Amino acid sequence: MSEDFTLSAEQENMVRALLDEVIPPSRDGRLPGAGGLGLVEHVARTVRQTPMLRPVVEYGLTAIAEQAASRHPDGWGALSRDQRSELLLTFAAGDQFFLPAFLFLAYSGYYQHARVVEALGLEARAPHPEGYAMEPFDLTLLDAVRRRGKMYRDA
Repeated sequence: MSEDFTLSAEQENMVRALLDEVIPPSRDGRLPGAGGLGLVEHVARTVRQTPMLRPVVEYGLTAIAEQAASRHPDGWGALSRDQRSELLLTFAAGDQFFLPAFLFLAYSGYYQHARVVEALGLEARAPHPEGYAMEPFDLTLLDAVRRRGKMYRDA
């Protein structure tokens, strides 16, 4: 694990805004935006737990920050929402690594969040144990496979 991965305050603000950019609040107000759910820590924790994501996330945040700085001397924080959206679209058009990884981080945190699960009309609880009832398996479906016998050789 890469336990030393942390986001600076500026990167946290950028991640929060990027989360809202990829999953904005619904127009009817039923579903919150991803940036307002406190998912920045989820992103950082997942990167710490999945070290192969670290270079991709660091690359993307650095590249976006550099592009923002080229558009405004004060960087990302000084850009309007429309300017941020345009910058992200431009960046995503030439990127094949950061955006898919970031979408994974955003969606995995968003759709597990209790507010989102409840807004979708589901119960905010773990599926197992004491979760959803499962019907007993009908193992007779495996009879044909069992009759076929072994299809491999011993090593």
